[in-house]
Amino acid sequence: MMTSRPLRNLIAVVMTTLFIANGAGWPLLPLLERLENIVYDYRMRLTMPGGVDPRIVIVDIDDRSLQQEGHWPWGRDKLARMVDILFDHYYVGLLGFDVVFAEYDERSGLAVLERLAEGELSEFPAFRERLEALRPELDLDHRFAESLQGRDVILGFSSSKQNRYGALPPPVLKIEDELARIPFHQVAGYNGNLPELQRAAWGGGYFDNSSVDADGVFRRMPLVQRIDDGLYESLPLAMVRAIYGQPPLTLDIASTLADGQEWGLEALRVGPLRVPVDQYGVALVPYRGASGSFRYVSATDVLARKVPPETLDGVIALVGATAPGLLDFRSTPVQNRFAGVEVQANLVAGMLDQRIKKKPAYTMAADILALLLIGLFGMLLLPRLSPISAIVVTFGIGALLLSGNLYAWSGADLALPLAGQLLLLLTFFIFSSAWGFFIETRGKRRLSALFGQYVPKEVVDDMNGRGGDFGVAGESREMSVLFSDIRSFTSISEGMEPDDLKRLINAYLTPMTAIVHRYRGTVDKYIGDAVMAFWGAPLPDSDHARQAVLAALAMQQEMEAVRADFRARGWPELDIGIGVNSGRMNVGNMGSEFRMSYTVLGDAVNLGSRLEGLTKQYGAGIVVSEFTRVQAPGLAYRELDRVRVKGKELPVAIYEPVGAEKDLTARTREELEHHQTALEAYRTQDWGEASRLFGELNERGDGRKLYQLYLERIDHLRENPPGDDWDAVFTYTTK
Repeated sequence: MMTSRPLRNLIAVVMTTLFIANGAGWPLLPLLERLENIVYDYRMRLTMPGGVDPRIVIVDIDDRSLQQEGHWPWGRDKLARMVDILFDHYYVGLLGFDVVFAEYDERSGLAVLERLAEGELSEFPAFRERLEALRPELDLDHRFAESLQGRDVILGFSSSKQNRYGALPPPVLKIEDELARIPFHQVAGYNGNLPELQRAAWGGGYFDNSSVDADGVFRRMPLVQRIDDGLYESLPLAMVRAIYGQPPLTLDIASTLADGQEWGLEALRVGPLRVPVDQYGVALVPYRGASGSFRYVSATDVLARKVPPETLDGVIALVGATAPGLLDFRSTPVQNRFAGVEVQANLVAGMLDQRIKKKPAYTMAADILALLLIGLFGMLLLPRLSPISAIVVTFGIGALLLSGNLYAWSGADLALPLAGQLLLLLTFFIFSSAWGFFIETRGKRRLSALFGQYVPKEVVDDMNGRGGDFGVAGESREMSVLFSDIRSFTSISEGMEPDDLKRLINAYLTPMTAIVHRYRGTVDKYIGDAVMAFWGAPLPDSDHARQAVLAALAMQQEMEAVRADFRARGWPELDIGIGVNSGRMNVGNMGSEFRMSYTVLGDAVNLGSRLEGLTKQYGAGIVVSEFTRVQAPGLAYRELDRVRVKGKELPVAIYEPVGAEKDLTARTREELEHHQTALEAYRTQDWGEASRLFGELNERGDGRKLYQLYLERIDHLRENPPGDDWDAVFTYTTK
């Protein structure tokens, strides 16, 4: 079974991979595209310059114009008159038509008259002569073409999936050589203007959009697209080129590989202008503001010459329709209902002002790098943070991403991706929080279930806070073990009723266990009246020996209160012996397949048990080994003896802890020094001096069994001299 940390890392890698794949062009997360569009739209609305651009005026075929001039399409003679008025009366600088004129205007009846002249009236030369005299007035398309001739007029046309009607303007470039590598948008057909009209106009450009986003919003538009082997320009690009005298269109192409095998289109060059596009020749529409960012004049007012001359003098005029019945409205980032002709106006103004945002190919690489860094943060750093720190750091990174993105947008005209990065960051934050709540809480419950019965709540909380993997598998550690036992408990228990005995044991074990917990020990087990505890597991503790000795001293001190309580209850007074040893031990869950216990095993554990048994021999409340004494500095000890316990060949020095060195009274210090001098005399077989010194200690009234024990040993050794090879070690043959 996979542990929690590798599983968490695997989920983090999968999440990051999905976001990176989506950013690299594989739409594995369709929601991201929608979110990216929302973020793009918000940035657009937030940073639009606003105001009205006086350079471009829209000649609007609005509802009032249709009411005054009749339904659309209007006669070409009326359109010719409007062109004449715009140039000759208002002196517009450039005129563009967001309209296509693909069909002949037969309203004058010229076609019918021509059929009559060729048929039934062919025998009447006067009819033919009169028809030819009237032809200039009756040929409305020719009349319209004449109005276009020699004037700066750009006609619009549209793309088609299959049909090919009318004529196209000349392509701006031929697709050949390296240009063939660029993936321009390619259309199969077109709906062009009448050949005569297109020849008379200064140029032409398509006004439809083959790059509408999946949600139907006009955020971008191809400025060039391919038809057969020619590259054709859009209506806005054709108008901008006309403004600069129709300079040749050049392309900024960057090789993406050192060997030049891959090519990327970055921008179009029109005279002094550099127009950013993507690799397909598509530009982001630089909306100036909501509808009304350009002046609108009604077409019927132009025909009636009611528009103030200064409104149209020298402007770029765009003829388009906003009448509801003509259905020329688009959904845009700034407004759901937006006139299509104003989209064209925004592109013209944006190119002239150099306000089109750049989205070069390297923005994808920047997005992938940012996603990778966020993924590493979410996998490596975020799990280590506290909840408050995680909130602060996550939102701090989010603020940096947002501010950096807005700076690139406004300061460098770069449209960098943002939604995926913010969403991945938020996803990691939510995932980390949920993981901490569901998975790590489960881990904490597991730790509490495993160790709550052994160690105090504070230690379990510490284990949870450290975030480590604390299991019950066996391991070897340097630890300390404590054994305590009630002296003469068998005789005490025989004289008590079972219920009273149970209450007595509970009243004794409860404060003893509380002391073990207070000093961060782990209760191993209760063996009848005995307590077994250890230090150094499950949490490592470099101070395990000192904590164990302090716990033993506190237990002996607590027994004073326990005895007073027992006297008040009429229970027997208790005395306990405590043994403490430190050393290498095996700790873990041990037992059988039927029952397991978290415990310690090893020679060091056995020695601790033997030391508890020696407390009765020396009349000491606590006996610790030399190994514990070395690892528990700052405490004063009375050396008891050097012994070989049952089952051990090597001797060990044993001590009785007295208390903290800094708290010793002068009397106690003097007694310990006196005792140590007596021990040295004993070990050098100076029986007389040793007997005198131990006798003095015994006569001081301490009543210690220890001094009586040594006086008895000295008497025995005087009668039975041990020899020169005596090592002063006492060997015990029983536990």
